Amino acid sequence: MAEDPYQALGVSKDATDAEIKRAYRKLARQYHPDRNPGDAAAEERFKAIQSAHETIGSADARREHDQRRRMEDMFGSGGFQGNPFGGGFGGVDLGDIFSQFMGGRGSGGGFSQQQPPREDGPKPRGADIEAGLDISLEQALRGTEVKFSHRRLKRCDKCDGSSFGRSKRCIPCNGTGVQTKGSTLTVKVPAKAQHGQQLRLRKMGHEHPEGDTGDLLIKLRLDAKEGRRWEDGRLVQEVPVEITTLLLGGKVRISTPAGKRVQIEVQEGTRIGDRRRLQGHGHSGGPLDIEFTLAEADELTSEQKEALETLRDSGL
Repeated sequence: MAEDPYQALGVSKDATDAEIKRAYRKLARQYHPDRNPGDAAAEERFKAIQSAHETIGSADARREHDQRRRMEDMFGSGGFQGNPFGGGFGGVDLGDIFSQFMGGRGSGGGFSQQQPPREDGPKPRGADIEAGLDISLEQALRGTEVKFSHRRLKRCDKCDGSSFGRSKRCIPCNGTGVQTKGSTLTVKVPAKAQHGQQLRLRKMGHEHPEGDTGDLLIKLRLDAKEGRRWEDGRLVQEVPVEITTLLLGGKVRISTPAGKRVQIEVQEGTRIGDRRRLQGHGHSGGPLDIEFTLAEADELTSEQKEALETLRDSGL
């Protein structure tokens, strides 16, 4: 089984598109063959990173991948290819696809004759649609309006859904009663929005040919910019520190998401990956976790090389 592209790039499934691009650039630079000549393990890792980027590196490719995974979870992965918005369906029967989205099918491979819903019973309902929307921390704080490209199943223009479950087929919708339609929505994001917050746009999901329409569920993904990421709803900021400061202790200054300059005390013997929580310095006044990383050294001077060689000779 191919490696999960999110794991390959070391990002969470709710990472922003920008965070995915940053992770790819960092890893591709680290494992590039030119930087690791003759290293078979690095070459294999580089190929996995490239494959992951091809899978989720663009918004459209990521949307298709996430949608395919949801469909595989629904129907199983055996033979499934394509998606409900175009393309093939592989080993999954088209009737099974729309049975999940629209409800009910006969045993003969076609849709069953749908009985009118009882007046005292629930109406059939089209499926909800899940999607992600990337915004900046600044947009989340003040609130904003964002254009959102949206595709969903809507009732067929020709039969208005009447061919669903009937023996008489409608050519444009192939007897499903629905067709794929695209549109652009304006999504209103409230002020002080949080990472992972879900916005529900009612009646903007898939339409049912004979019933109610599902909802569009938009999960907000806040881009924390370079050097920051989200973990389980917590904002984590990497703090590069020189090796000498990690070993001997010292102070570093950081810029918080709110743009404030804060001085951090680095304890003697601090290790790479150690964390500290700063209350009130995260998004919208929440906590900010800082994670110490090793600062990349520029080209060393002759004096620095000599000092390092002395340390090496001393056993450090």
